[in-house]
Amino acid sequence: MFSPPLHARTLAEIRNMLQKREASAYEVTASCLDRIEQTRNLNALISVFGERALERAKALDAARPKPDQALWGVPLTLKDTFSTQGMPTTCASRMLENFTPVYDAFAVSRLLDAGAIIVGKANLDEFGMGSSTEHSVFGPTLNPHDTSRVPGGSSGGSAASVAARQCFASLAADTGGSVRQPAALCGCIGLKPTYGRVSRYGLISYASSLDQIGPLTRTVEDAAIMLQAIAGHDERDSTSAPLPVPDYLAALAQRNDLKGLRIGVPREYWGEGISREVRTACERALEKAKDLGANLVDVSLPHSAYCIAAYYVIAPAEASANLARFDGVRYGLRAPDAKSVDDLFTRSRCMGFGPEVQRRIMLGTYVLSSGYYDAYYKKAAKVRRLIREDFSKALERCDVLCGPAAPNTAWKLGEFRSDPVRMYLQDIFTLPLNLAGLPGLSLPVGKGEDSGLPVGLQISGRAFDEAAVLSVAHVLERG
Repeated sequence: MFSPPLHARTLAEIRNMLQKREASAYEVTASCLDRIEQTRNLNALISVFGERALERAKALDAARPKPDQALWGVPLTLKDTFSTQGMPTTCASRMLENFTPVYDAFAVSRLLDAGAIIVGKANLDEFGMGSSTEHSVFGPTLNPHDTSRVPGGSSGGSAASVAARQCFASLAADTGGSVRQPAALCGCIGLKPTYGRVSRYGLISYASSLDQIGPLTRTVEDAAIMLQAIAGHDERDSTSAPLPVPDYLAALAQRNDLKGLRIGVPREYWGEGISREVRTACERALEKAKDLGANLVDVSLPHSAYCIAAYYVIAPAEASANLARFDGVRYGLRAPDAKSVDDLFTRSRCMGFGPEVQRRIMLGTYVLSSGYYDAYYKKAAKVRRLIREDFSKALERCDVLCGPAAPNTAWKLGEFRSDPVRMYLQDIFTLPLNLAGLPGLSLPVGKGEDSGLPVGLQISGRAFDEAAVLSVAHVLERG
C-alpha cells in the first residue's frame, strides 16, 4: 500500500505519528529539509536553519515525546517579520538584512514551548507592504501551482512554503489580508484571529492597530491546533485581550453539519471587480453550505466601497510612525560617508527601504502632517468606525459571513508592478476585517475554470469567535 512521504502529511497526522513514535522528529525534519532543497526555486524561504533544526530534533528525540506539547517535533516556518533569538530577522529589507534579535516574539516562544522546530524564515513583501511578495530585497517568491505567477502577499513565502510541503504550517502576520489572500492564491488555509487574540509582542510592526498574527496550514484542523498554541493574554502587549482561550479542536468535533446556521452573504462582495471563475467557485461553495443545512441570508456592508481608501490612509500613517526608528542611528542600515545628520537620515533610509515602503512612508507622513490630519486621517478613522458598525449589524442577523477571499486567482509575475492601485485592490475583500478587528479564514474551494488555479472562500465571524469560523470551515472542507 502506498504511503506518502513524511513531509506530505498534515500537521495533525504527523503530530500523531510523532507522539506514537511511528516517526522520529529527526526523520520528519530531515524530510522537510529535503523538500526545501527540492523546491528551492520557489524562493519561499529567506533563511534555512538546517543544522540547528536537526540538532533540536535530536534533542527532542532523546527526551521522548510529551503529550502536553501539541507541536512536539513538528517542523514549521515563520514569516521573516518575527523576532527570533539568534536567528536573522530581515523583514525582506536591506534595512535589517544584518539584524539578529536577542529575544523571541511571544508567538514564537509559544511554538517553541509546544515543541515545534523552526526550519526557516519565509520571504515576504518588504516590511509586509505588498500583495504579491514581489517587493522583497531577496527577490520574488513563486507560486507552487504555477511558477510564472505570484503567491500573493505579503506572506507569500509562508503560503508557498506550506503549499509546497516544505513545512507543516507557517506563522505569519495579517495587516490587510496578508495571511488570507496568499492562502487563497496558493490553495491553503489562512486564519486571521480577532485583533488582540494573539500577542503582537516581538512582531516588527507595519500598522499596529491592524496587524494580527495567524497561521497558514494545510487543513482547518491544523489551523485550530496552531491557534491553540499561540492564542492567549500577554502582559507585554497592551492590546492583548485578557480573555480565556476556547478549545478549538473540541469546537470542530461539535459540528457535523450546518443545520440551522445562518450564513450572511454581503451583496457588495459579488459586484464589479470579481472574476467570473472566482465568483463561480465561491457560489458553488455556498450551494454546498445550503445542501449541508445552512440558511443563506442577504446582508449589506454599505461602507465597503470606502474600505480601500480608509485603509490606505490609516495603514501608511501608522507605518510612517513605526518605521521612523529606522534612521541609521538607532536601528538598521547606516549609510557610509554622511556629511551631516540630515544627510545620514536621508541616505540611510533611501538605501535601506525599497520603492513600495518609501511610497507608503511618504503617503503616511503626508496624511499626518499639519493641515491634512483632519482632512484625511481623522475622516478615515470615522469611516473605520462605520465599517465596524456594518459588520456588527450584519452579524446580529447571521452567525458568520461568507464571500470571496480575493477577487482574482494568482496573476502573472510583474503584471501589476507598474499599477500600484490595481495591486492594492487585490485586498479589497480581506482588509475590511482588519479595519473591524474581526476574525477571518480563507478556505480553498476548488480551482478556477479558466486558470486552473486555487480559489479561496473567506469566512468571517464575531469578535473572539474563531471557534465558529473554524467549525464552519471544517464542515465545508469535509464537504
